[in-house]
Amino acid sequence: MQTYPGYTRKANYYETDQMGIIHHSNYIRWFEEARVAFLDFLNLSYQTIEQAGIIVPVLEVTSKYKEMVRFGETVRIDLFIEKYTGTRLDFRYEIYNHENQLVTLGESKHCFLSKENNRLISLKKSHPDFHRVFQDYADKNSKK
Repeated sequence: MQTYPGYTRKANYYETDQMGIIHHSNYIRWFEEARVAFLDFLNLSYQTIEQAGIIVPVLEVTSKYKEMVRFGETVRIDLFIEKYTGTRLDFRYEIYNHENQLVTLGESKHCFLSKENNRLISLKKSHPDFHRVFQDYADKNSKK
């Protein structure tokens, strides 16, 4: 299985503060954009997951800002599966600027719930095909 090449985007004006620097809250949105693109890369889109009766809520998200990103700059968001258990899925994000300098680190933690009753589910038991996709990717592409 191929490694996710990262998600690239250009910083928009509306995402900046009065100093022309990306407002800190937008990095969380960027993490989500990268996550959605990652699931598409796995051919396991959010739509596919939700149509299967599964929701994937965010349990926790953190961000550490090392350098500023300004309006008009292009960034690459690398995403890694930090932990996958079948019931939990934790990601790590690394954002790099156009000079390939690490500017932001982040993490998000998720679980899988039944859309019908909001109860925790194990993909291994309820959706083994989905489980296999996540497990195979995690096994072959974990960053050491």
